[in-house]
Amino acid sequence: MPKLSERPRLPILLLAAACVAVAGCSVWRGKPEKDENEALRALMKAPAPPDLIREAAIANGMQAIQVDGVGAINGLVGTGGPADPSIFREQLLEEMKRRDIEDPNHFLESPDTALVRVQATIPPGARRGDPLDLRILAPKESRAEDLGGGWLLDTRLRQQMAVQKQLMQSSVRQSEVLATGTGPILTRAAYSPSQDGNLKIEGNVISGGVVQVSRKLALILRPQYRHVAMSSGIAAAINRRFFFFDGTTRRGIAEALEDDFVQLEVHPRYRDSIPRMMEVVRAIGIEPENSDTQKRLTTLGTKLASPATSADAALQLEALGESAVPTLLEGLKTSNPELKFYAAEALAYLDRTESVKPLEVAIRDTPAFRAPAMLALQGVKSQDAIDALKRLMDQPSMETRYGSFCSIRRRSDGRRQLNGQSMGEFWVYQVNSTASPAIVVSLRESPEIVMFGVPSPLVIPQFMRGPGGIMIKPESDSPNQLRISRFQVGKEDQLAVVDNTLPSLIAGLVSIGGGYGDVIEVLRIAKDEGYLSDQFAIDPLPKSMRTYYRDDANADPTVGDEFVDADQ
Repeated sequence: MPKLSERPRLPILLLAAACVAVAGCSVWRGKPEKDENEALRALMKAPAPPDLIREAAIANGMQAIQVDGVGAINGLVGTGGPADPSIFREQLLEEMKRRDIEDPNHFLESPDTALVRVQATIPPGARRGDPLDLRILAPKESRAEDLGGGWLLDTRLRQQMAVQKQLMQSSVRQSEVLATGTGPILTRAAYSPSQDGNLKIEGNVISGGVVQVSRKLALILRPQYRHVAMSSGIAAAINRRFFFFDGTTRRGIAEALEDDFVQLEVHPRYRDSIPRMMEVVRAIGIEPENSDTQKRLTTLGTKLASPATSADAALQLEALGESAVPTLLEGLKTSNPELKFYAAEALAYLDRTESVKPLEVAIRDTPAFRAPAMLALQGVKSQDAIDALKRLMDQPSMETRYGSFCSIRRRSDGRRQLNGQSMGEFWVYQVNSTASPAIVVSLRESPEIVMFGVPSPLVIPQFMRGPGGIMIKPESDSPNQLRISRFQVGKEDQLAVVDNTLPSLIAGLVSIGGGYGDVIEVLRIAKDEGYLSDQFAIDPLPKSMRTYYRDDANADPTVGDEFVDADQ
């Protein structure tokens, strides 16, 4: 099976061969030499370029790719089980034999192991080494009862496709290994109050996957524009706008590989905003800037001031680069929050600090702009952007607080800015916030517990049962301390005495062998039982596909009053 990014194409040089063939055929038919030359010139003539790249080309490689594998989980305490005969067992046995694992059948029969299916989604533009979240599911052929506390052994993931054969039989074709994965299991039962037993055999491994093959992005030229000169011209236009320094060499992000195929690298500024980069690339003008550029800037400035055209005008201005900055700065002067947001967003991707304040206001006041504004702001290099995100962590909205936290954490200097503490499997952060204290746990990107403000002490009147044999009760002779014990079959009893503060409780749970899932489940149970008085939230990130509704009755008929979240 070819690689994801491969595409069977004819080399550009075949164009010349085709031209020769055309000329040869003309001679064979006895046509005059003049007609032959005219036909050759017509064939070689490049089409007139359109104004923008998007008129000539479409984006390629922007679909997410699902990869699958079959893995084994160990470290279970009698809650695993033998795997019944199935295609999944056969795949896992074949994988184990390939790795020279001794007696794999005996391994799969142990009650401390379980067979599971593993899935992941590789996003567009992913690079080798990028992390992935893994989804875990024990199929019906696995007799596992609870995956909590287990560890996914090294698993290989591939694209899989069922191929129908004769006699109604089918087989599975697989690609090369596109990702690998390993890590601790977080079951759905840890964060869901439901008593559904299936939640114990489903879960994920946060950031447990690693991309093994980089994905390529490209532009495909429309049929009427397929020509060597056109693809080369488009690549040149992109490289005038987007380039970076590879050591001491300046290098563009585009390369024309065929008459209708331009391959793209991801520009560093858009590493977290690849869909945005592709929109901006396609909004680049093909011809170099000239005397007409000022006229175009004036036109785009007019469009930027109109709600119906402002979003696209901002994209085109961003595609122009530095020459568009004065026009975008003028756009910030409007009192319309929508128009101001589009101008600020484009300025942020041009790394202008003037974007910081209006984006901060958009995040704070307008839920529909919250996710894209945070994405734009997290890439601004200035300390002003970090300061703005820290101010937003004082807001009452949980998604505003945690979304701002994540925007800082995703930066290259993020963990240093947030002073996180590693607890082995996960991170713990204590964040200054003037809003009411709150605790957030993450289910994606990074296993982490974030405490905004200073959480109140836990008040446990008698005792609390946790997962995996964990018991928590107040210390008899010290009301401000908790005794944490853990009893598991076949293991030594564990004991810790800690303060009744949340950071101490988390550290105590880790000291007795508790993992990320155990801590989350203890916090959830404490909240459900009323022992934890502060707000407790699970992954409260802003939604990315909200719609902005306008108040103006004369505006675009597809929009109306502004959408407001219950969490605003």
